[in-house]
Amino acid sequence: MIIMRKIGVVGDKDSILAFKAFGLDVFPAFAHQPEDSRKIVDRLAREDYGLIFITEQIAQTITETIDRYNKAITPAIILIPGNTGSLGVGMARIRANVEKAVGMNILD
Repeated sequence: MIIMRKIGVVGDKDSILAFKAFGLDVFPAFAHQPEDSRKIVDRLAREDYGLIFITEQIAQTITETIDRYNKAITPAIILIPGNTGSLGVGMARIRANVEKAVGMNILD
């Protein structure tokens, strides 16, 4: 049996609007309102979203929430750069996960 899960994108409107053209569900959030961002991510997790893309700017304001979901199988949370460019947070997270899985940093 195949379980189809939804994909959501959380971030500022300018950064996430293009994802809507690909059929993904978009949820505007603001870095200066971390509690609202937290609620959005929690709601998506409850509503069986299997993958949640979050802009790095928003992710920096809700690190505890993201860490909580890192310990769960779903949803997978992927950090993406916002429209202002990358903060390096997403790549640092990928490096840490690869190092944890492989035992050394193979990306540099």
